[in-house]
Amino acid sequence: MRCLCDEMRENEYRRLLRQTLIITALCIAAVLVCYFWIDRPVVLTILMVRRAWGPFQHWQKVLLVACLSLIVADDFRISLGDVCGRYWPETWTHDNPSLIGTGTYGFHPFQRGDDIGSFPSGHACRILGFATVWVIAIPHSRIIATVLSAPMLVSLVAMNYHFVSDVIAGSALGAIVATYAAHLARLETP
Repeated sequence: MRCLCDEMRENEYRRLLRQTLIITALCIAAVLVCYFWIDRPVVLTILMVRRAWGPFQHWQKVLLVACLSLIVADDFRISLGDVCGRYWPETWTHDNPSLIGTGTYGFHPFQRGDDIGSFPSGHACRILGFATVWVIAIPHSRIIATVLSAPMLVSLVAMNYHFVSDVIAGSALGAIVATYAAHLARLETP
């Protein structure tokens, strides 16, 4: 005799399969509509706009690559945060465990959640992911990038948002991603 939990599980899988088939059918329909009526006009419109604007100026290309670098660096940071699972220095929301709030300290790998996402620092990662592209592409902006970035990085530690090691790891991750992005985009000083 089948137990009630087996029957419930079977119903869940049927519902999941039905939803998957509906989404797949909608996706196929959307792809076909785009293929026949949308894709070509969009590409041609973008081509006309780009021709009207002319080629990207150096600063526009740098800005685009810096923004993309920031996004990619943050995606890496989120994944590493889940892998590392470090508690925060201070309790900020929902009574999350922290060193100051509950005496909790350490890494808890492969656990997910906002309460264990301190390492590496997302703020530091995004700041350096953006600023490093500028420094590589426009070397004379080095002082400006430092003046704008350093206070933010220091404040992350000073306000107990992050441990020093969180900020170092986030900064390094952002800078590494930005360096690859700048070199892949062939950003050199004009």
